[in-house]
Amino acid sequence: ESAYTPKGYRGFESLSLRYNTKNCCIFDLFVTVFTDNLIPMRKLIASCLMSFLMLTAPMSTLFAQETVDSTAQTTEQTATTDSAAAEAPVAEAPPVAEVSFREMLKEKFIEGGYEWMTPLLICLILGLAVSIERIIYLNMATINTKKFIRNVEATLKSGGVAAAQELCRKTPGPIASIVYEGLNRTDEGIETVEKAVVSYGGVEMGKMERALPWLGLFISLGPMLGFLGTVVGMIFAFDQIEAAGDISPTVVASGIKVALLTTVGGLIVAIILQIFYNYIMSKIDGLVNEMEEASVEFIDILVKGGYTKK
Repeated sequence: ESAYTPKGYRGFESLSLRYNTKNCCIFDLFVTVFTDNLIPMRKLIASCLMSFLMLTAPMSTLFAQETVDSTAQTTEQTATTDSAAAEAPVAEAPPVAEVSFREMLKEKFIEGGYEWMTPLLICLILGLAVSIERIIYLNMATINTKKFIRNVEATLKSGGVAAAQELCRKTPGPIASIVYEGLNRTDEGIETVEKAVVSYGGVEMGKMERALPWLGLFISLGPMLGFLGTVVGMIFAFDQIEAAGDISPTVVASGIKVALLTTVGGLIVAIILQIFYNYIMSKIDGLVNEMEEASVEFIDILVKGGYTKK
């Protein structure tokens, strides 16, 4: 064994190694080759690195340029698509078929149940019939009261009681009727004429109010039938809940719907007929006031003209 320090290998000068003769020769050969070729290898490695950098730099620049171009192209395509979408006319939705008011009423009438909506419809029809008949009667009974009284006075002066009675027969309405009844009793005294006018005024008032109780019945009956349908519909809804064992909208919807529709139907009937009832009552009140005024003027004419017996 001998200590051997390779010549020219400075990195291992501080080491003291012992090899046998064979091992020292091999190691000496490796170190010699490595040491002699170290500087050329460094140059080769540096040259390879420089070549790699020179090759990769243009490729990186090209790749970056392609990335920028691709991004710009994508942005341009997106902007073009958005502008085309904005410029393109929006496709209009198909128009929804409008349901007429009559068709809607028919549909709700069927949904409410014929057993409840039919009585409400009958009440409405009968109430409208009574209202229209009363309105026609009262309009025909309305006359110019002041003009009629002036004509009666003029006829009494010119033709007497018989001519005034003929004028009253030709004039429609309750005012002409009570004047006619008063003229029929002119030979019985003024007190008898007054009683006859008052009594027959009550008769004419009863004629004007004829059939109005039926109209009041239909006004009251409409909401009552509607509320009855509401109660029955709620009972039906609870029966469905009991049968299904679950409270869900689909189970109770039909019963609640019947209840609400019958209530609405009854209220509509009552509102419409109540409007007609109030109009008729206002017409009757106006005619009654005119009858009272005409009666007072008629009595004054008889007294001043001396057409009755003392």
